[in-house]
Amino acid sequence: MTAALDAILEIFTWVGLGAGVLVALLALILWAVDGSWLPARGVIDEEDHRTVVRWFDDAGGVGAATASHAEAESLAGQSMVDIWYRLGSRDRFRLTKHSPAVRATAWLAAGLAILGVVALATSWILLFARG
Repeated sequence: MTAALDAILEIFTWVGLGAGVLVALLALILWAVDGSWLPARGVIDEEDHRTVVRWFDDAGGVGAATASHAEAESLAGQSMVDIWYRLGSRDRFRLTKHSPAVRATAWLAAGLAILGVVALATSWILLFARG
């Protein structure tokens, strides 16, 4: 039984730490690909049964983008909203600072790393408790 527990803890340690590092690198790549997003105050308009958000960018230009169905539902009844727009693009915005894909991958990497550290600590505790 002891050998099986040691093997399971070692597997969790290697998988947790190894996969945690790989997923963290993936999150870093996704973050770099996502680009730079700047905050702005957006004005919400209804146009041809579509929700359109307009804003002024950092260069004084006007940006405008049609909200997705989910965004339109969350913006219903509002006249202005805090948004994030893509630097260098006048037709892309989102309601959160960070991409949901980057956030999910970073949380997965953190969870895997925590699994690896807990398995490693448990393995060391058992090693010294037996000795």
